[in-house]
Amino acid sequence: MPCDVCHGTRWTPEVRDGVERLVRCDCWRAEMAERHLLEARIPQRYSRCELSTFEHDTDSQRDAFRRASTFVQQFPSVDRGLLLYGPNGVGKTHLAVGILKAVMRTRGARGFFFETRELLKLVRDTYNRSVAETEMDVLGPVLKADVLVLDDLGAERTSDWVQETLGLVVNTRYNERRPTIFTSNLVDSPDSTEPRSFIYQLGSRTRSRLAEMCDWVEMHGVDMREVGPHASADAVQRWQRSSPASPDNLRKATTTSPRPKGQARATLPAGAATELRWSGGRAGNDR
Repeated sequence: MPCDVCHGTRWTPEVRDGVERLVRCDCWRAEMAERHLLEARIPQRYSRCELSTFEHDTDSQRDAFRRASTFVQQFPSVDRGLLLYGPNGVGKTHLAVGILKAVMRTRGARGFFFETRELLKLVRDTYNRSVAETEMDVLGPVLKADVLVLDDLGAERTSDWVQETLGLVVNTRYNERRPTIFTSNLVDSPDSTEPRSFIYQLGSRTRSRLAEMCDWVEMHGVDMREVGPHASADAVQRWQRSSPASPDNLRKATTTSPRPKGQARATLPAGAATELRWSGGRAGNDR
């Protein structure tokens, strides 16, 4: 149906300082926002994720929700992005997608969603001579988006090339003060040889950038992928008792299965590096 205000013209009169002029109708802005959302690469699985449907049952989830709501309210006058980290299934991606949708609809922002491994694959595929796209064809929207969601940071196997490529994304958005929402299952361990830590997976320089450009928000809760939405108290208790991923069972596994003495710690890959096509960069094959 045509808009009741503009009757389908997408323009409406407005009087400002005694002068009547035509301005874009709100229906046009809403239409453009929805069009941009279709281009934002949000996977179909997360199409129904909204801030209004985020379940926040724990203190950390409620804190994360408050920070997400504040980010949306203050956008674009925000100095820092958000890094949502914690175990699987606690709502990190749901919350990140909800933020992205909200700022695109209410603030007119252009934004994109990328799963980290998918982004790295797209960049790597440009090295194939049969592919017409260049690295910057892939990375341009990532670097320039008003707001970016980079999901599952650290899920990829680390290498010199992975650290260089992610470092380029982080450093460029850091320098341009473009807010970024990261999600990750990594832990912020001071042990640089801990494979699940930010510093091991990303390198100390990128971790330092993340510390300055983002508010770090740790999230805990039940794994919603296991117990399902709106879980009852009995379902949560069963999950805590039986799931290998519950905090109690993870602690038991760590206590009863200590690292054998003399076992080598992980070390960063080295030596397999070639020049990236952009100036000053380096790349290596992490396959």
